[in-house]
Amino acid sequence: MNQITSIFSATRRTAPAKEAVRAGVGAALDIDLDAIVANRRLLIARAGGVDSAAVVKADAYGLGAQAVAAALSADGCRNFFVAHIEEGVALRAAVPTASIFVLHGVAPGAEGAMCAYGLIPVISTLAQISLWRERAARRGKALPAALHVDTGMARLGLSEVEVDALAADPSLLAGLDLRLVISHLAAAEEKDNPSNEAQRERFEILRKRLPAAPASLANSSGVFLGAGYHFDLLRPGAALYGIAPRVGEPNPLAPVVKLSARVLRVDTLPAHTAVGYNGRHVTTAPSRIATLSLGYADGFFRALGNARANAGFAGQKLPIVGNVSMDMITADATALPEGRLREGDFVDVIGGDADGVDALARAAGTIGYEILTALGARLQRRHFSSNEGRLA
Repeated sequence: MNQITSIFSATRRTAPAKEAVRAGVGAALDIDLDAIVANRRLLIARAGGVDSAAVVKADAYGLGAQAVAAALSADGCRNFFVAHIEEGVALRAAVPTASIFVLHGVAPGAEGAMCAYGLIPVISTLAQISLWRERAARRGKALPAALHVDTGMARLGLSEVEVDALAADPSLLAGLDLRLVISHLAAAEEKDNPSNEAQRERFEILRKRLPAAPASLANSSGVFLGAGYHFDLLRPGAALYGIAPRVGEPNPLAPVVKLSARVLRVDTLPAHTAVGYNGRHVTTAPSRIATLSLGYADGFFRALGNARANAGFAGQKLPIVGNVSMDMITADATALPEGRLREGDFVDVIGGDADGVDALARAAGTIGYEILTALGARLQRRHFSSNEGRLA
């Protein structure tokens, strides 16, 4: 055994056990798989029984795509959407028989991997159509595909001119097994925005110029715009994860996440004590300040400091005071009885006794999508089901 192998073997023998690492974790993100399943069922019910896919791109908005997809698949979900091919490749093992659509389509050189993992490109350019048609010709059989048409987003999607070209020359789609025609709503969360109806009407026109195929228009908020938007397949992402679908309205969806951070220290500070970087918070009276193991390196935005957000413990809101640091935040625990909060306890920072995802988004001047997808890799993600207990 050479020296390098010997050192490596010794490192493996002395590495801390997983349980020990978990015991010392700084922050844990609990993800309720039952709530995700319930949210999909609610969306289907709101759409009068129209089937619902699941958008699990960006690792299911940061919540763990494989675990989320497996839970949804067990409840009957058969269609999943990712953004990138590598996301589809990683997802395949969790849902071996499901349809996995890749929203960014197929890129030159990726055709083989798309075929090997049974992925379906959502094609939005004539060049991609040509690429996929050539791959089908080489394989000697039709390949599954979806077409994305642009109805007013001006981002991805075949233009009206391109759709007309396809309608005029059906051979351009030769070798493509068309599974779905989709478009994407630009302002579905604003129910009175006239662009919604304009996009719906344009979608009706464009899809009729293409070969007959199931249609999908409604994203999370689009589900709540009414039956005219539902078509054959709903395509929610954020709503599955508990993010409110309508601006300024009650959220009908079940909360999915709870982020908790470990207490590193609790200090009783005298009045007029500056807390944290730049002394942005100064106590006005004797205060108990808890330092928590979470920071902007974990995706907790710096904009949420200085009493813009609340942690929570034992039913009590604890204002987050001072600047958010890279690895730590400080919360004012003065409202709790002395000794109630101690080193090693876990304090809720998102959900539970703390502010929810949408409230944090408003405080940070952003949207719930960004709150979830920003949550970092250092967090211990723990998936659970109320029927089966903790899964991981």
